[in-house]
Amino acid sequence: QVQLVESGGGLVQAGGSLRVSCAASGRTFSTYAVGWFRQAPGKERDFVALISAIGGRTYYADSVKGRFTISRDNAKNTVYLQMNSLKPEDTAVYYCAADEAIRTIVSGTPGSWGQGTQVTVSS
Repeated sequence: QVQLVESGGGLVQAGGSLRVSCAASGRTFSTYAVGWFRQAPGKERDFVALISAIGGRTYYADSVKGRFTISRDNAKNTVYLQMNSLKPEDTAVYYCAADEAIRTIVSGTPGSWGQGTQVTVSS
């Protein structure tokens, strides 16, 4: 499995933008699908977005569709989540997850998780 490290979280006002990054170790990163999840205090961890290994197909939760964009740079072993038009309800710890099988990410049981990065959106 790959090791994942998130960065780029912080405090932003509602309507603002933020980009979080997920850096991976391992030479086979390009064969891994990568997803983003988030967990707000007292709530379950929810799926946010996913990008496939081959072809870069993307999938989004309805709550972020049109506002968030997931992308990857395999040369840098990094996946990004660009978050625009942020809302207070986007406040959460954001985690990235990786696995060679998309279905295991969607099911919330990927082989690798990052440690998370806090995103706080003030009203």
